[in-house]
Amino acid sequence: MAQRLANSDPILKSKHPTPPIIFPLSLIPFFLPQLSLSLPETHFPIRGMRFDRKSITEKIFKRVGGYDYDEDGSTTMELVQIGAERTKNVLILMSDTGGGHRASAEAIRDAFQIEFGDEYRIFVKDVWKEYTGWPLNTMESSYKFMVKHVQLWKVAFHSTSPRWIHSVYLAAVAAYYAKEVEVGLMEYKPDIIISVHPLMQHIPLWVLKWQGLQKKVIFVTVITDLNTCHPTWFHPGVNRCYCPSDEVAKRALFDGLEESQIRVFGLPIRPSFARAVLSKDQLREELEMDTELPAVLLMGGGEGMGPVRKTARALGESLFDKEVGKPIGQLIIICGRNKTLASTLETEEWKIPVKIRGFQTQMEKWMGACDCIITKAGPGTIAEALIRGLPIILNDYIPGQEKGNVPYVVNNGAGVFTRSPKETARLVAEWFSTKTDELKKMSENALRLAQPEAVFDIVKDIHELAAQRGPLANIPYMLTSSFTGLF
Repeated sequence: MAQRLANSDPILKSKHPTPPIIFPLSLIPFFLPQLSLSLPETHFPIRGMRFDRKSITEKIFKRVGGYDYDEDGSTTMELVQIGAERTKNVLILMSDTGGGHRASAEAIRDAFQIEFGDEYRIFVKDVWKEYTGWPLNTMESSYKFMVKHVQLWKVAFHSTSPRWIHSVYLAAVAAYYAKEVEVGLMEYKPDIIISVHPLMQHIPLWVLKWQGLQKKVIFVTVITDLNTCHPTWFHPGVNRCYCPSDEVAKRALFDGLEESQIRVFGLPIRPSFARAVLSKDQLREELEMDTELPAVLLMGGGEGMGPVRKTARALGESLFDKEVGKPIGQLIIICGRNKTLASTLETEEWKIPVKIRGFQTQMEKWMGACDCIITKAGPGTIAEALIRGLPIILNDYIPGQEKGNVPYVVNNGAGVFTRSPKETARLVAEWFSTKTDELKKMSENALRLAQPEAVFDIVKDIHELAAQRGPLANIPYMLTSSFTGLF
């Protein structure tokens, strides 16, 4: 059954072998038996099976729209379209496996609203978490566990690279959860589906194909990795694949996409980064920073991870000139949701001006007020720093998708890489004293790489696709309970 589904995927027909998914093949035999034991009978749509009228799927049907029962007991539901002049529905598929996917999804949502107002109604959803069961609905916690044990994540990322592995895996998952994914998609009656996650292409595209909607619903992928991409990002069935860099576009071509499907606009960053902001001096006054001293921004990510404490201590020493007894710089520390880290840093005695903050929603202001940044190699933070012209010190990366971000920054002269807190502190001290020209040059290189309009370019191109497709209100949404022709 899984093999028949895998064979139906056009990605298998590509001439280039590609890679796959978050769970290694070795885990598949373990989760499938457990999955079959935990699912109610109505979850597995095989030939001749009928849905129990009290099933979860039926309850969702009732919430979505009208339905009736055929004489033989099977269920059919028609999702009623609102009139021809209705607001078009855009469904953005994401997962909180790392903060970048949600950030990109929300950036796209905001850009649609800024550019087109009420013309589009945007839904940002994690269909796996909201509609399916294990292991899909636990991807967030599984991802956090694996990236904390980086060697485990490294094995998972690379062992799932061969195309045949991820195709069989996804086909097996579809066999269990196709109906739930279908209901999750159809609840929002999407005219346009946007995937910002590598696992959100294959099964949704299968659902559209099964419903006869693949040529009617616009489906695009927005890649949120700057350089090293898991091959599951690339599916030949999409209308567009938006790549953040030329390197990613080359990978898309290698993995079977056509040039006509690919656009290189950059990473979608919150529209607030593209707007004019206050000057650096004005921002420092607003944020109650020292208006004279250069500032370094130390990022710990959304969860406040990495060598933040050691790096902060080293900076506290290196940015204090012992000969004159004065600081040569100031330090801003963003601890994210790590309250323990913030509390620990608050108890430190600092010789230089230091501000310690938790999770922030206005990073464009903090970045605009600083002169350089220290962070792990997350693509979103890198793209934001480039827009603000901040030289970047990369102090870590997640194996797999973030590894390629290091040469992207370093080879383009926009920053350096070091895991050593002492080396990091030494570099910043030099930039703020004897090597200000180097800091200025890196800032210029960062601005050259920046693509602040990327998110607007993406939504405008999607809007043009919608215009070329013609009236989207005529999409015949019919949701049936039977996938028997596929099994």
